[in-house]
Amino acid sequence: MTGSVGAPAERREGLEKVGGTARYAAEFHFPGRAQAWPVPASVARGRVTGVDTAAALAVPGVHCVLTHENAPRLTEPDDPTLAVLQSARVPHRGWFVALVVAETLEAARAGAAAVRVTYDAEEHDAALTVSHPGVYVPEEANGGHPAVREQGDADEAFGSSAYRVDVAYRVPPLHNHPMEPHTSTARWEDGRLTVHTSSQGTGVVRAVLAGLFGLPKERIAVTAEHVGGGFGSKGTPRPDVVLAAMAARHTGRPVTVALPRRYLPAVVGHRAPTLHRLRLGADTEGRLTSLVHEVTTHTSRIKEFVEQAAVPARVMYAAPHSRTVHRVAALDVPSPSWMRAPGEAPGMYALESAMDELATGLGMDPIELRVRNEPGVEPDSGKPFSSRHLIECLREGSRRFGWDGRDPRPGTRRDGPLLLGTGVAAATYPVMVGPSTAAARALPDGTFLVRINATDIGTGARTVLAQVGADALGVPLERVRIEVGSTELPSAPLAGGSSGTASWGWAVHDACARLAVRLAEHAGPLPGQGLDVRADTKGVADAESDFARHAFGAHFAEVAVDTVTGEVRVRRLLGVYAAGRILNARTARSQFVGGMTMGLGMALTEGSTMDAAFGDFTESDLASYHVPVHADAAGIEAHWVDEEDSHLNPMGSKGIGEIGIVGTAAAIGNAVHHATGVRFRELPLTPDRVLTGLLDSPPPAWGRSPQ
Repeated sequence: MTGSVGAPAERREGLEKVGGTARYAAEFHFPGRAQAWPVPASVARGRVTGVDTAAALAVPGVHCVLTHENAPRLTEPDDPTLAVLQSARVPHRGWFVALVVAETLEAARAGAAAVRVTYDAEEHDAALTVSHPGVYVPEEANGGHPAVREQGDADEAFGSSAYRVDVAYRVPPLHNHPMEPHTSTARWEDGRLTVHTSSQGTGVVRAVLAGLFGLPKERIAVTAEHVGGGFGSKGTPRPDVVLAAMAARHTGRPVTVALPRRYLPAVVGHRAPTLHRLRLGADTEGRLTSLVHEVTTHTSRIKEFVEQAAVPARVMYAAPHSRTVHRVAALDVPSPSWMRAPGEAPGMYALESAMDELATGLGMDPIELRVRNEPGVEPDSGKPFSSRHLIECLREGSRRFGWDGRDPRPGTRRDGPLLLGTGVAAATYPVMVGPSTAAARALPDGTFLVRINATDIGTGARTVLAQVGADALGVPLERVRIEVGSTELPSAPLAGGSSGTASWGWAVHDACARLAVRLAEHAGPLPGQGLDVRADTKGVADAESDFARHAFGAHFAEVAVDTVTGEVRVRRLLGVYAAGRILNARTARSQFVGGMTMGLGMALTEGSTMDAAFGDFTESDLASYHVPVHADAAGIEAHWVDEEDSHLNPMGSKGIGEIGIVGTAAAIGNAVHHATGVRFRELPLTPDRVLTGLLDSPPPAWGRSPQ
């Protein structure tokens, strides 16, 4: 072993990115390339009755306008959100009803503005409520999780519990907003389709395009050389890649479709709003007797997607009686989809906030309450955990944060007009892994080439996979080159579910380990083309495990709440994680901090509103949807505990891309309660919402006696 794994190696593509030479999907300047701009529907439900393209075609540089009447026909897709320009039907506001293709981006945009569309509008319904008459219990929530799980008699146990918490929480719609909007460049040559796209998985894109256009997969090449973030929204193909391929086929020219940012919320997915009801019952010692988590959310009418927000409650705490339920209403809204830590992010916000409320009611330290309810096995499956070091994370976080010096009384610390408070929350995320193939080649010059269709979405996958390969080969890191991001490479699953490195790394490790054995057996110089070895982890990486495999963590937050403006500032944010073997200290810390920053945004600044009258999100760009900036993210620290787990993969690693967001919002919300004595149960904690709460319920620090 060379010791490459675990070292804080710098990202290999870093200089390309800061130097501007890294090419993204919009930067493939093929001769004759055209630009295209979509036209979104302006009604929430109905049919297109006419498209007047005359003014658009009169714009200098406009080549053509595609509509449902003249666009290439597609095979009906498994994902209905990709059936663009195939019929007059408008399932929701923002659905694309035309595409203008022009010589320049400016001409395409001007042409799109000149298109006139008429509609036969229909009554629509875009308002989610718990009591909506259309709410139903689906067969499954996202990820194949059963919609309902029950153990014992949760209602009877709750009614007879010594201490009870019965509370509701609301998480609004949230949007992914990657730095690089969804973009694709497509060209057809001799019956072959080549696509450069901003995607988390080129293999999935190729398979979908093959089905839509009736082509063998071998006649389609898809690359994602560099991807400017995705956070789940690029996990499956989106309309940009379909529109680019359609326009390129129609015009006979390469075409780039770069979706305007303000169109993203309607067409690339969003985190659906979730309405939570938590009922926790406990005995006098603080041990849970009953746990009920019920979630209501929305989906679109064309594609069912149910945020699995009650699933974390099936993993976290020992409770002899429990019930977790998902309910959903199909509305005239854009289709929701994956967003970083789907299910876990909103679900753990509600669960960990309710646990804090229970701790307050019991007069118990919230860390000790969690420790007291530590399960011996996974509550849902009964399987033993492959490793579970949540208590160690809580204890280490407590030590680093200085939790023991905390005055538990709410509203007692202040600094002038600022109320100060601290909070804690736990985190979890499942370990997922899929089969991959990889090829490793030893070259006569002493270097090695590893090839795998992994996707680096900004996480440092190239670097970490090179480290895994170098360790398996027993050679210095600089002697290993990596090729990723193309369907021309050995197949591998997409980057999602915190499963990328665990899946790809397994195949890379096996290929390189086998190559090392072959080299040891080889006598004499290598042939000119080198020696090749392939590995395929199918049947092994995807085998059923006898263990429940999860990463865990603990978040700690210190906040200052301004009693004059209602503004909340996070002074300190600490995360401590148990995520198996950390493969690269530098990139891992970056992922943890990035997730925590996103959780901070979820808690304080990020929130979208579905306008029921128009069926549209009112916060559609970064001017109105506020992601955290540097000034919001001061004092963020990420650490981890050393965790040995032999039931994972050859590297002993767990995914780290998503657990950082899980629990962060709850820790901040709990800290705000500790600071003010006021419990806020709806995100985000914006100044208007906080100030209203403070005025309605002045904390003891304002001179009132504690109640």
